[in-house]
Amino acid sequence: MTNQNVLVSDAKGMAITVTVAAKKAMFSQSVPKPMTEGGGGGCFTIPMNIKVLKVDTEGGAARVNAWVDSLRASSPTRVKSATPQSLSETVDYNSWTIHHPSAMSMFEQITNASKGKQIVMFLDYDGTLSPIVEDPDSAFMSNEMRKAVRDAARYFPTAIVSGRCRDKVYSFVQLGELYYAGSHGMDIRGPSKSSKYKNDNQAVLFQPASEFVPMIDEVYKTLLEKTRSISGSRVENNKFCLSVHFRCVDEKSWAALAEQVRLVLNEYPKLRLTQGRKVLEIRPTIKWDKGKALEFLLESLGYANSNEVFPVYIGDDRTDEDAFKVLRDRGQGFGILVSKVPKETNASYTLQEPAEVKDFLRRLVKWKRLSNQQRN
Repeated sequence: MTNQNVLVSDAKGMAITVTVAAKKAMFSQSVPKPMTEGGGGGCFTIPMNIKVLKVDTEGGAARVNAWVDSLRASSPTRVKSATPQSLSETVDYNSWTIHHPSAMSMFEQITNASKGKQIVMFLDYDGTLSPIVEDPDSAFMSNEMRKAVRDAARYFPTAIVSGRCRDKVYSFVQLGELYYAGSHGMDIRGPSKSSKYKNDNQAVLFQPASEFVPMIDEVYKTLLEKTRSISGSRVENNKFCLSVHFRCVDEKSWAALAEQVRLVLNEYPKLRLTQGRKVLEIRPTIKWDKGKALEFLLESLGYANSNEVFPVYIGDDRTDEDAFKVLRDRGQGFGILVSKVPKETNASYTLQEPAEVKDFLRRLVKWKRLSNQQRN
C-alpha cells in the first residue's frame, strides 16, 4: 500500500496536507494538484481501471444519427403514475423488480447486512433529492428532504455527488456538514462545519481537472452561441464540465442540437461526450467519474481497505452507474436506483421517486437511533 498526499483546507481556509492510503495496484497516472490560496502543490494519482464513455466526434451525419438514437434510448418518457399502465409494462416491471427489489421492502435485510459497520451515504441530487424539472435552476429540494438529509448526516458521513457545479449544488442543499462532489466528482470539498468523523476539522479539497477550466469556459461561450437558435436548449457551465440540456427541445430538433455539439467538440480533442437523462455531458478526458469520487471519499474518511464500512449510493441517472459498479465490484454496501421504469443497472435495489428517497432516509435514521438506544 502506498500513501498519497491530498490537499485539504482547515476551517480557516488555510491549506495543509494530509495522507490518504491508496491501493498501489489501482493507480497508474498522476494528475497535478491545483494550487489554492495559501496552498502548495502535490498530486493525487487517478485510477485508470474504468470504462471511458468516449464518443467519436467525427463521422458527420451518421455519427449524429447514432447519437440521436442513443439519446432516445437513454431518455425514456417518465411514467407519471407509480403503477405501470399496460399489462406488458406490468409484466416487465414486475420481472425487473425481482432482480432489483424496493429498498423499502428489503429494509430489514439491508440494515442486517450493515450491522457492525459504518454506513456512509452518497446521494445524487437531481432526480434523487429533488424532482426533475424543466428549468435546471429551479430544481429545489423540499424543506422536508433537507431535514431528512441533515438527520442522516448526524449518524452517517454523507456526500452529495452530482454532475452540477459544486457551488450550485451547495446553494440548493445548504447543509455545511456534508461532503460535496460536483462536476461528476471533479470538484470535491469536505464539510465546512465540524464533523464527528475522522476528518472532523478538515475539509478535503480535490480538483483533478482544474487545468481544463479555461477550455470549458471557451466551449461554454461557443455552445451558447451555436445553440441559440434551437428552441428549448440550455447550456449549463458546471465549472469542470458542461451540460447541454435538451429536456425542453422538440425531438425533431435533437439531431440539429447534436450536430452543433459535434462541430464544436471537433475542435477540442481533450474533451469527451457522455450522456445522462435528457442531457449531454461534456467533460475532460481524464478518467474520473462518480465511482472514482466515491472511492476517493471513502479513502479520505479512512475506509480505503476497510471491512468496517457499508457504503450506500442513491442515484437516478446513467452517470450514477459508475458508482453502482464500484460498490458491486468492491462487494461492499449497495446501490439504489431511483426509477419508475425498468432500466439496465448495476444497482441492487430501487426506489421510485425522491419522496421514497426521503422516506428511506427517515427510516434509516429511525433504525439507527433505536439501535443506539438499545446499545446504551
